[in-house]
Amino acid sequence: MEQQEYAVGATRVVAGRPDGRTGGAGRGTADAVLAVRGAECGSGPADADADADADVVAGSGADDSQTPAEELSPDPGLLRLAHWFAAAAPGTADDLCTASFGLYPARHLGTAAAPADPVVSWWHGPTAHATAVPRAREARSDGGPRRARRDAAALPVVRSGAKQGRPGRHRRPERSRALPEAPCDVQDRSGEELPGAERRIAARLLLAHPLVTASGPHADGFPLIRRHRDWLTERFDTLLGYRLVVGPWHARLCKAGLGPGAARRLEHPATGAPFTPAGYAGLALALALLVDAPEQLPYGQLLQAMRVAAPDLAADAAGPAAVDMALAALADWQVLGELPADPDDTAFVLTVDRELARAVPAGPPALADDAADLIRRAAEAEPATAVRRLLAETPAVLAADLPEDQCEWLREHRLSGPAALAEFLGLEAELRAEGVALLDPAAELTDLALPGTGTLAKAALLLVERLVEEVRPLPGEVTGGDVPVPDALIDGILGDIADDHDLPARYLADRTALRRDALDLLHRLGLIAPTPRTTWLLRPPAARYAPAPDLHPTPGSGRHSRPTVPPPAREGLRT
Repeated sequence: MEQQEYAVGATRVVAGRPDGRTGGAGRGTADAVLAVRGAECGSGPADADADADADVVAGSGADDSQTPAEELSPDPGLLRLAHWFAAAAPGTADDLCTASFGLYPARHLGTAAAPADPVVSWWHGPTAHATAVPRAREARSDGGPRRARRDAAALPVVRSGAKQGRPGRHRRPERSRALPEAPCDVQDRSGEELPGAERRIAARLLLAHPLVTASGPHADGFPLIRRHRDWLTERFDTLLGYRLVVGPWHARLCKAGLGPGAARRLEHPATGAPFTPAGYAGLALALALLVDAPEQLPYGQLLQAMRVAAPDLAADAAGPAAVDMALAALADWQVLGELPADPDDTAFVLTVDRELARAVPAGPPALADDAADLIRRAAEAEPATAVRRLLAETPAVLAADLPEDQCEWLREHRLSGPAALAEFLGLEAELRAEGVALLDPAAELTDLALPGTGTLAKAALLLVERLVEEVRPLPGEVTGGDVPVPDALIDGILGDIADDHDLPARYLADRTALRRDALDLLHRLGLIAPTPRTTWLLRPPAARYAPAPDLHPTPGSGRHSRPTVPPPAREGLRT
């Protein structure tokens, strides 16, 4: 079932393409969908020249501009969603947000490795290794404080138990390996014809930012989206089963969910703090009221309406922290204008964009029984569409993670499937024995970058590099793909990193925070995975970030090798 089949509300509208055609190229697209009182993701044509702004779909009828604030009534579907958010665990709330709003950006790995045979494993193939370490500390020679070395060219490469010529205090010494050559520059595409380049720019912008407005931070790309809206609508529908709605002032790519454990979450636009279940509940509750709110709405009346609409959630979803998160996200999406500087200024008048408020929900609950059912329904698609969505949205697609029907499709379309998306989005396909990754050497089509510029990203890069060097399986060694990583090994490596490099004071004072944040970043990039039995599993794509493996070590010196000469017989043990 496609993503548009489970929207909520009482208005039924005809689904289809800008020219009036219905269906999704044989993908089981619903003939009709339910809309959130005019939500554009489930209703109305995508053509910008369609009737006016599509503020209200047929059958809505009410004049929203005359709705007094004291008579605000919540949308029942979004109110139901707010209760599901409030009752969800943190990870489930993240997945529920992905399923119901679909406003997550695509996430791709960056620098491409050298070409290799598709049957080569990530563990043993070419790498994109480029160590980017935090500033190393100089040893104290006079008992004074250590100073951060600022000459990046003079930094030694510290890896796998070798710290400037002496063994790591937390780890076992290990033979060092040479750095591989830097990857080649990305192919220059400046010679492309202008329409093709414009279409690719527009497609990448929508995949990275599913809601683009004519006055927002990505306004420069909005004219390209409008210019090529027919072509973009057809390609997104055919390849990914996504609906693209383009109006006079905004464009909305209605993405599907990614299923459970997608590792996508909303973050506070100003602080970067992850949304809590209460924050998500506050967001859904506020949206439930704003879809029919007047253009000018007193802040205090919105707060009061939230408490009245869900009195059982008042302590959480309508609490100060949750309201701050919710309104910050809505302002970031331009659903709301300027926010009050003082949260106690209840007389402040909010400016509401109802059209954008109705564009936010991509899959509100109507047919779903509960949160888990909605997360499942949002990700449902035929095998071809499901795999292409994963290729377009996630860092890497491993065959071991796919159901049998999707795995079979990937095997049969191993070359053509990724190639079509790579051409559409300007990406490069990296095929390995375990699966496929679509890479973005420009490092633009992603919300997380590795290597990155921040201290945490650099520490995480060092961590994953050294983990791979420690536990990388030998050729022919049966691993099932992922390799377990002991807790003690993670702690030892992070201890070395904290000792050797100039980390922020909060990480030096709290090693637990360093561990939590570094592992969280690697998990969200799909390089490690949690498991109940062993704390973490190292995933094959992680090997891209380590030095190239030495597949022919000197006998007797490798981690798994045995002595080639048997030991002499012990005295006194003759038969």
